[in-house]
Amino acid sequence: MSNEQNIDTNASSMEHCFENLILIDCGSNLANKKYARDLDQVLKRAKDAGVQKIIVPGNSVKASKEALRLTRIYPGDIYASAGIHPHDSKSIAEEPESWEDFEVIAANPEVVAIGPCGLDYQRDFSDPETQKEVFEKQIKLAISLRKPLLIHERAAQNDVVEILKKYSNNVMQIVIRGFIGTVEEALKYIDLGYYITLNGYLCKDKSDVGVRKLLEDGRLPLDRLIVETDSPFMYPNTRASKLPNHVKAGLTEKSMIFLHRYCTFQRNEPCSLPATVEMIAAFMNKGAEDVALATSFNALKLFGLSQ
Repeated sequence: MSNEQNIDTNASSMEHCFENLILIDCGSNLANKKYARDLDQVLKRAKDAGVQKIIVPGNSVKASKEALRLTRIYPGDIYASAGIHPHDSKSIAEEPESWEDFEVIAANPEVVAIGPCGLDYQRDFSDPETQKEVFEKQIKLAISLRKPLLIHERAAQNDVVEILKKYSNNVMQIVIRGFIGTVEEALKYIDLGYYITLNGYLCKDKSDVGVRKLLEDGRLPLDRLIVETDSPFMYPNTRASKLPNHVKAGLTEKSMIFLHRYCTFQRNEPCSLPATVEMIAAFMNKGAEDVALATSFNALKLFGLSQ
């Protein structure tokens, strides 16, 4: 048997290895064209790896509609969020009639959150005032629909927090998606009662004041943490030279089979989530099962997913 055949056989044998462990990917961009040809296989690998449910985020009106379409094809496995990403805010200003379409999409029960929305001052795809206007429209929509908010924030924490505080008595729950900031920034969000999602960025973070430090110091409570792959992006490069040895030691053979066989820098997949959870657990000095169970419980409760 060739080495590749052996890996395939091993991967297939993993189908039951997580049968007592529920993993939920709270952000996988499965509407991306990179999955157009083999989405069924991608989802099967995710299930085999233990990823029972996936939330597909909508970053625009068009993407939100596509995310909703996937929920109809894979009911109970895929859920959607409907959002206008800060980068795409100008599209609403240029085509205001598209907002009505967006409201219709967001109202569907398969859409379990509003977002990603927020502010991004690192790039100028949409000007700040337009971003703020569209951000507030989505906050009001989330309130009216009684759905949680997924927040994208880059270099704009103060403005994001100030805007959210205006609606703090009415917003259901707030999730800071794909957090990559400092410990100080994270604690500001945590103190406000927000959730934080983490992904394979852990492998990139080399600062002594960032996400790794947050986990190592035990400053991120498990009841405020959820996980995502952000696939096809944020490939968790477990071979990174700067990844501490004790974290590498926490990675199991079964998670590595899925990661190294099916995921690349060009196309990450939801089946990489166990590896990310194992890394988070190692940084936190906790068991991977404890992190997986806690984050899955948080996701089920937060998004109202069926069990």
